Amino acid sequence: MKKSLPSLSFLLKSIFIIKLFIFFFLLSHSQVTVDFGKSYINVTKGQNGGTIEVGDTLEFRSTFVVRCTSGCPAYVDSCAYYDTVKTGMTYLSNTLSILTNEGKVYKSFSDAPGDDCGSILGANIRINMGFNTTDAPANANRRGRIRNTHKPSLYVNTCIMVASYRVRVNAALGSILNTGGGAISYKPTSAASPLFANFPYNSTIVSTNYGICTNTVGTNALGTESNGTFGTGLFRNRGSSPSVPSTYTYNQFTTNGPGDYFYGIANNTSTRTNYSTSNAWPKPDVSSPTHRVFTVWDIIGDHTGAVSPTLGNPAADTVANPNGGYMLVVNASYRIDSAFTHTITGLCPNTYYELSAWFRNICSKCGCDSNGKGATNTAGPVFYIPTKPGDSSGVSPNLTIRVDAIDYYTTGEMPYTGLWVKKGFTYVTGPSQTSLTMTIRNNAPGGGGNDWAIDDISLATCSPTLNLVPSGGVNVCYGNQIDMFTTVRCFSPNYIYWTWERSTNGGVSWTNTGVSGIGSPSLVGGEWQYIASFPSFLGDSSVHNNMFRIRVASTAANLSDPGCSYTASNTIRVWVNSCGQLLQTKLLDFRGNSINAFAKLEWTSNTEVENVWYEVQRSDDRQSFSTIGEIKGKGLNGWKYQFNDLKAMTGTTYYRLKISEGSNSNYSKLVVLNHTTTSLLLQSVVNPFESEIRVELLSPLTQKIKLELIDQYGKLVRNQLSLVTEGLNKINITGLKPMSAGAYTLIIRTSSGNLYRKLIKAG
Repeated sequence: MKKSLPSLSFLLKSIFIIKLFIFFFLLSHSQVTVDFGKSYINVTKGQNGGTIEVGDTLEFRSTFVVRCTSGCPAYVDSCAYYDTVKTGMTYLSNTLSILTNEGKVYKSFSDAPGDDCGSILGANIRINMGFNTTDAPANANRRGRIRNTHKPSLYVNTCIMVASYRVRVNAALGSILNTGGGAISYKPTSAASPLFANFPYNSTIVSTNYGICTNTVGTNALGTESNGTFGTGLFRNRGSSPSVPSTYTYNQFTTNGPGDYFYGIANNTSTRTNYSTSNAWPKPDVSSPTHRVFTVWDIIGDHTGAVSPTLGNPAADTVANPNGGYMLVVNASYRIDSAFTHTITGLCPNTYYELSAWFRNICSKCGCDSNGKGATNTAGPVFYIPTKPGDSSGVSPNLTIRVDAIDYYTTGEMPYTGLWVKKGFTYVTGPSQTSLTMTIRNNAPGGGGNDWAIDDISLATCSPTLNLVPSGGVNVCYGNQIDMFTTVRCFSPNYIYWTWERSTNGGVSWTNTGVSGIGSPSLVGGEWQYIASFPSFLGDSSVHNNMFRIRVASTAANLSDPGCSYTASNTIRVWVNSCGQLLQTKLLDFRGNSINAFAKLEWTSNTEVENVWYEVQRSDDRQSFSTIGEIKGKGLNGWKYQFNDLKAMTGTTYYRLKISEGSNSNYSKLVVLNHTTTSLLLQSVVNPFESEIRVELLSPLTQKIKLELIDQYGKLVRNQLSLVTEGLNKINITGLKPMSAGAYTLIIRTSSGNLYRKLIKAG
């Protein structure tokens, strides 16, 4: 018997029942994944980045992500965000909102309860989430549903929702704030009641924003990963890094990787399937296979040693070049998490360090919107609309640098520029601190951007600048006074401990002179500065050809540690000359004047022999002298000689005479001239003195001066008016033998300023 066919009505009903069964089967077997994390941005510091200071505005961002791995679409119910305004912060009115992962406002709420999904009562914040009006939405009194396909979403299939509000920091400098806390509630379909994901406590310090210093020196102290450079190698893809936490997974550069939640280390970011050293391929690169990761990532090399620090190195040619530098490339996860961490040892206490790195946003067209439109989309009535005009890179990388589990610095958002940028701050170690753990945390949600490279992670010392005077060396006659000092300039005000060192073997070894002190720096031209002087002394054979330098440190203990103290790169070398005292020919006088930038030298001889010769020598640095003229002596007593230098002076110029009698010779004292000098210069003064004070002054013009001698109690004990002429002048203050032995101050007063010199009256 032949069976009849089923009716059309029966078939339609059967199809409907099957579809309904499949829907409930998929719903009950769907796999939903929830991710979440809390971070903040420093609105006040903007894209420049910086530390958190008193008065800064912070925007807290708590990310809630709903993804589906099978049986899609999937959802969670009872979704809400809870938080409390923490101590040390003041809530800014009407800033409750829901943002996209790019930071664009999706929903705004009033502060009052009962009128919309957001409210604040006292310090307690609540935002009910889930805004699809046809799918169990939230309202003022009810938590809502969020599917992976709800907006705001990433390419329609992953919902990334950011609950946000703003505060102003009012805590005192040095305070530790809690920028964590709060919770997300949600209820998976298989759960009997809502789950609460509590954000952990997060310590953040309020600290001075020093920026980064310009005079970092010494070897990078990072230690790991080839001192933060990630090393070099032939292969494009290097192995994984122990400094990248397990929340990220290592991956090589492929057509679609490293993806979100993954990282790679490479010297060339082109794909393994279509190697290239060129970054000129179009975006998107539709080659088959594509040269670019995701068809849009930049193809670049690392940063280390680049001729242009902002351009960085081109992608390594791993075929022709046997070696290329590596960099770390991170495709940020949807949640907020750490991307690099390392413990650094061997640091110096109470020392300013620069913690920094070079970063690069590597994707100019990684943005996407909730309609499934990407930055490279060319089809459909509505193309992708970027968050910022002209910027379609999507989520901008935003990172936090932590030290010993405390947030110190945020980079600010780093939009795509096609360039590397240096970000960092200055950290001060504690009184006995010798190690720290540095962590770089991803501070923005991933998805549609937040793809970045990092290289040359650095921890380096902010060193002081030491300017020694006289620079290079000093050449004096036997018995003349020698004065030395150093101007110490620092990015920070803590290198105040100093001591002078001496070498008698050409700098092979150094000993402490016992001349030490503690400076009191003041802010001059944006840097901290003070002067450390060496006591004046007389030139004799005991100091001839000796070298002097200064050592500075931030603590007395660091001063004795070569690794935690600093010396100048140059030194002061002392030459002591007999200045003709052993020859029969004597100089009664040697002086000079500057006339229209040309030197005129004069000297007078006594007991002159017939075979005497005078060589006139010149130096522009007080170290290297050259002969510029020779004059044969007249063999007459009291003869006056003159010599005109035909080469113009461009600055301070030094002259001396080499006096020769046959094979014997000696040098005169130095004459110092400077045609640009506008103030009086004290060239030398005999110290200590007994019955008189002999002073040599270099004057730029003829003028009247006043000399005052003050005792240690501040009493004026002698004053004298003198007329000085242009050039070198000798002045004597006589009749001082009856004065008591002890310390005195010589003040030379002029119309353009005063000169001071400490003197000792011998017994």
